[in-house]
Amino acid sequence: MNIISETSSDGVVERDFVLDDVTGVLFSPESGSTGAPLILSGHSGGVHKRAPGLVANAHQLVTELGYTVAAIDAPGHGDRPRDERDQRWVAQMQAARAAGESLAPVITEFNLSLAERAVPEWQATIDALQQLPEIGADAPIGFGGMTLGVVTGLLLVAAEPRITAASFGPVFVFDELLDAAKRITVPVEFLIAWDDEEIDPRPGLALFDACGSLDKSVHVYPGRHNRMRGVPADSRSRFFARHLNGVTG
Repeated sequence: MNIISETSSDGVVERDFVLDDVTGVLFSPESGSTGAPLILSGHSGGVHKRAPGLVANAHQLVTELGYTVAAIDAPGHGDRPRDERDQRWVAQMQAARAAGESLAPVITEFNLSLAERAVPEWQATIDALQQLPEIGADAPIGFGGMTLGVVTGLLLVAAEPRITAASFGPVFVFDELLDAAKRITVPVEFLIAWDDEEIDPRPGLALFDACGSLDKSVHVYPGRHNRMRGVPADSRSRFFARHLNGVTG
């Protein structure tokens, strides 16, 4: 992992890094964070590791809870070039949206491909982060994501025992996600946008039901997936504080 820049403001240190061809950013307290929980933050489709909502949530976790937060660009997002196959999927989504057609079929195929590529990248990122002295191998790890970040997170949490709690936002639900959810046993919360024309909220309840965890909750908010009204960020902070604070290993 190569740290390529570092800035500090309002109590938060932001370090941009590169790991092989994966670009990422690490948010941490100016006062230090040795042994504090590490949150992996998965961004939504079409944005990047520094999307405004992601950065705001990362700063909240850092300043209010003293956590460290890491985000990486998904394949073809942010500072990572998009290949021809991904570009065709993007063009199909744009055409479907312009025609008023459902985005679910193309997003399902596209997001699953992106997530399958991102899972080993996240695992390599965890390996590298655990080598940093302020994180180490014993810091508890959580995952939080929205839309594409949920697809990646479900596959990652199902396969990665180092992650011990996860918070998932709205997502297009398909069979592979239901299968992954069945393999998840760590504490999980689901955040659902109830008034969304693009993402039907009802399959989100089926995803919650399929999750294998005995400690799970679902929170339904008014609004769209990218404009949920209420306090989903606060809910996520409380969830991680409840399940990661005081946890080691």
